[in-house]
Amino acid sequence: MTNKTRYNVTAMIVDKRNRILATGKNSYVKTHPLQAKHAARLGKENAIFLHAEIQAIIRCRNIENAYKIIVTRYDKFGKARLAKPCDICTDALTSFGITRIEHT
Repeated sequence: MTNKTRYNVTAMIVDKRNRILATGKNSYVKTHPLQAKHAARLGKENAIFLHAEIQAIIRCRNIENAYKIIVTRYDKFGKARLAKPCDICTDALTSFGITRIEHT
């Protein structure tokens, strides 16, 4: 394994009352057809590893009740880092009607 810094990225989809509908975490080994679909749509076919935002969408059973997504990212020392969703995740979120995004 290389000595790359890995981050703990978590995404939570919440409803209007801030109740958590689904959570997701980045995976450096898994992928999903939804990730591949939006990556291909944006010409980024190699960006197929599962992002936290996509996993939260997949796990959300009541996506029609989704109000916003909260994305956090922490380094190996527990320090908050920028967690703005990438273009692929933003495309997926808007396709499911989630336009409110909060991030660290």
